[in-house]
Formats: sequence, structure tokens, C-alpha cells
Amino acid sequence: MVDGGDNKELDLIRAAVGGDSSAFGALYDRYHAMIYRFVMIKVGRREEAEDITHQVFLSAWQNVHTYKHKGYPFSSWLYRIARNQVIDHYRSRKGKSDVSIEKADPELFGVETDYIGNLSAKIELERVRSAVGRLKPDYQDVIILRFVEDMSLKESAVALGKSEGAVKLLQHRAIRELKKALSDESSITFDIHENL
Repeated sequence: MVDGGDNKELDLIRAAVGGDSSAFGALYDRYHAMIYRFVMIKVGRREEAEDITHQVFLSAWQNVHTYKHKGYPFSSWLYRIARNQVIDHYRSRKGKSDVSIEKADPELFGVETDYIGNLSAKIELERVRSAVGRLKPDYQDVIILRFVEDMSLKESAVALGKSEGAVKLLQHRAIRELKKALSDESSITFDIHENL
């Protein structure tokens, strides 16, 4: 994660806020992959993730003049826009079939391809992805931001538009629900194996 206090980044942000498109382009280059990964995990389809990521950066460019640096990384602001775009995406798709987080590429979760070669690791990753996919969207967001994107509590709070205390509580509940989902899945797997 890029430090929001980095002088070069602050210079880029100031220039972008002032309307410098090349400075915004440099910020785009710096953050595009992270925002795309977040969106892809949430929507599961490459074309939709590309479209939404495009909308995130279009919206950011159109509104960068309103950005105020408050000590948080620029990425927190972008994640907030991305989260809102994903919410809008699902609202517009009501009634249509939804794509599961389970279909997202494992590499998006930060797991090395060589590591996935190990069958038990692959099974465990699938189990966790499946369990995360059954969580409600706010819980998915906090798990992804804190543990996949490795954002601090403060950065996650800004991205989610919540207080740090609310994010702590949300994270606690998300982890509790994830543990429950994982244990439920283990008992289902165990029952299936027993019946074979």
C-alpha cells in the first residue's frame, strides 16, 4: 500500500486537484491494479470489473477538484468510490443473476500461483472464498480491505465511510461470521465424506 504521506504522491494529488491530467494519470497508474482487484473480487466478471474500474477513475477525475487531503492515502478515497460503484452496479442488476465471489481469480486474493499448486492449499483457498462469498456485502468489504488489500483500520474507515470504531465492530462481526461459515462448511464437507 502506498503511503498517503509520500511527498511525491502529495505533489501528484495537488497537481491533479489543480486540473493536471498527467498528474492524475500517474495516480491512475499507481492505483489502477489495486482498485481493479477490489472490484473484480466483488463482481467476479472481468468485463464488468473493467467497466466499473473505468467508472471509478472517471468519477475520480471528474471530482478530484473536491478532494481534500486529510492524512489518508489517496487510495482510501478511490476505494470509497469503487465501493459505491459496486453497490450501484448491484442495485442496477436487481432481479438478474448475481456472480459469486467464488468465481474470482485466486490470484486476486494475493495468493501465489505456485502456492495454489499444493492441493490442500487450493482446497483451503476455495473454502475461504466460498465462505467470504456468503457474507453480507459490508462484511465482504471489510474482509477484503483489511486482509486482502492490507489496509489499516484508518484507511478502511475512510474507504467504507465509517468511523474506526464502526469498522472495528464490523471487522469483529465479519470475522465471527466468516468463522461460522467456515465451520458450517467443514461440517457439511465432513457429512458428505461420511456418507460416501
